[in-house]
Order: sequence, then structure tokens, then C-alpha cells
Amino acid sequence: MWPLRLLALAAMLAASVGFAHAGPCTAQIGQMQVRFDAKLALAARSGPTARESVAATDHRQPTPDSIAAAEAKLGDLSPRTVEAIESGMARARRADAEGDKAACEAALAEVQRAIGP
Repeated sequence: MWPLRLLALAAMLAASVGFAHAGPCTAQIGQMQVRFDAKLALAARSGPTARESVAATDHRQPTPDSIAAAEAKLGDLSPRTVEAIESGMARARRADAEGDKAACEAALAEVQRAIGP
């Protein structure tokens, strides 16, 4: 299970770095994604493990959302925390794509609060 989690985290990190369009807070979004990935990695290392699902054997790469959902299901992260982070990141990306720096920064501040120190 560990190699799969490490591969998934590496894929998420690579995906978060390759932005095609640089908006007013693209770099901050990337940094926050790295912090979220690190929080997921910590939760995966320190929390309980689960059996590999049938879907995990279908040669599909896990997504940040699917990994976060699995960690929430195991109790490593609360579903409320996962939802706050995912919705905040989505709002930040939308605001960044629209060039709205203030809205992007506000969304990232919410994500920061959900991720914690």
C-alpha cells in the first residue's frame, strides 16, 4: 500500500507544479497544494490503513480528491476538513483563472485555516 500512496503523492505534486496559465496567485495555489499533499502524506503515514479497493487495481491513477476521500473515510482527516480544503482550492483556481487576486487570496486563506499549522 505504501508504494501506491507514495506514487499517488508524487503524481499530485507533479500535477500541481505544471500550470499552463499563470494567474495572479498561481504560485500561491501551487504552494498550498503542496501543503495539502504534505498533510495527506502525514495522515497516511500516521493513520490506519485499509484494504486496497477493486477500483485501485483498475490501472487508474488516484486523484487528490480520491486520496483525501480515502483518508477521511479512515478517519485520518475529518470529512468537514477535506470538504473545506477541496472547495477552497476549487474557488482559488476559479478566481485565479478569472484574474481575481483578492478572491483567490481569500479562498487560499480559508484553505490555510482548514489545513492548520
